[in-house]
Amino acid sequence: MKMNIVERINKLKREKNAIILAHNYQPEEIQRVADFTGDSLELCRMAEKTDADIVIFCGVDFMAETAKILNKDKKVLIPEIKDTECPMAHQLSPEMLIEAKKRHPNAKVVIYINTLSKAKVLADGVCTSANAHIVVNSFEEDEIIFGPDRNLGYYVEKSTKKKIITVPKDGHCYVHKKFTVEDILKAKEKYPNAQVLVHPECDPEVQEMADYVYSTGGMVKHVLNSPEKEFIIGTEVDMITRLKIELEKKREKKKLIPLREDAICEPMKKITLEKLERCLVEEKYEVVLDEEIIERAKRAIDYMLSIGRERKK
Repeated sequence: MKMNIVERINKLKREKNAIILAHNYQPEEIQRVADFTGDSLELCRMAEKTDADIVIFCGVDFMAETAKILNKDKKVLIPEIKDTECPMAHQLSPEMLIEAKKRHPNAKVVIYINTLSKAKVLADGVCTSANAHIVVNSFEEDEIIFGPDRNLGYYVEKSTKKKIITVPKDGHCYVHKKFTVEDILKAKEKYPNAQVLVHPECDPEVQEMADYVYSTGGMVKHVLNSPEKEFIIGTEVDMITRLKIELEKKREKKKLIPLREDAICEPMKKITLEKLERCLVEEKYEVVLDEEIIERAKRAIDYMLSIGRERKK
C-alpha cells in the first residue's frame, strides 16, 4: 500500500531517530505531525532534554538557533530557511545592547528569547513571555536593560520595582501590533460571555482591556482548565489550532474566537509537509553556529532554565 506524506514523514523520523518540534503558530498539518508543540519556553525545555540524533525545528530562525545552542552536538535542522526570519528578533542588534550597557553600566541585560544568537551572547539572562517577570526579578540590580519587545517590557514593569530600559524603544511584533481596543469591544459585543485572552506582545491598552494576559503556553493551561466555554484569543491565529487539538484530546468542546482573523505570522507559514519531508530526506537546512557564540549564548539560556528547575523543587 502506498504511504501518504504523513506516514512517510513518521517512517523517516523513526529511521533517523529525529524529533519534530513545532511552535504553536505553525499551520495545523505541521502541528499534527510534530512530536511536541509548544511555546518558546516549552520548546526550549524539550530541546534541552531530547535524546534524538536530529532535531527538526518547525518555527522561525531564532527558535532553530536556540535549539542548536541547547544541542550543539546534535544535527539541528529547519525545513525552510528562506523567509523564516522573525522580524522582531532582527530589531535588536548587539550594537544596541553595547550602547545601552555603556549608558547603564550597573544594569543587568535580560533579553527576550525572540532574538538572534549574536544578541543573546551579550545577555545576563534570556526570558520568554511566560517567565519574563521571574527572570527580571531574579537579579538584585535595580536597572534592567530589556529588549526587543517594548510591550512585553511594559507587562514586566507591572510585576517589578526595577527600572526597565527597553532597547530598542519601538521594538514590537507586527502581528500583535494589529490588535486594538476596538477589536476587543467589537468581539465582546458579539460574544458577551467570552473571556478575552491576549498575549503580552499586544499594546498596553489592549492588555489592560483583556480579561487575562498570557503567553501561548499560559493560554493553553487557562482554556483547558477553565470552567468557561467561550474564549476570544488575542494572538496569532494558529494558536486556536493548538487549542482545538488539545481540546480534542480531552474530548471537550469550547468556543474559540480569534480576536482578528488576519493576525497571521507569515514567516511561521513557510513550513509545509512537503518541505518537512524533504528536510528529513536531505537533512537540510542545518543550523550552524560558531562554537564561541553557542557557549556564550548558552550561559544566558541556562540561567533562565535553571530558574525554572529551582522553582520546581
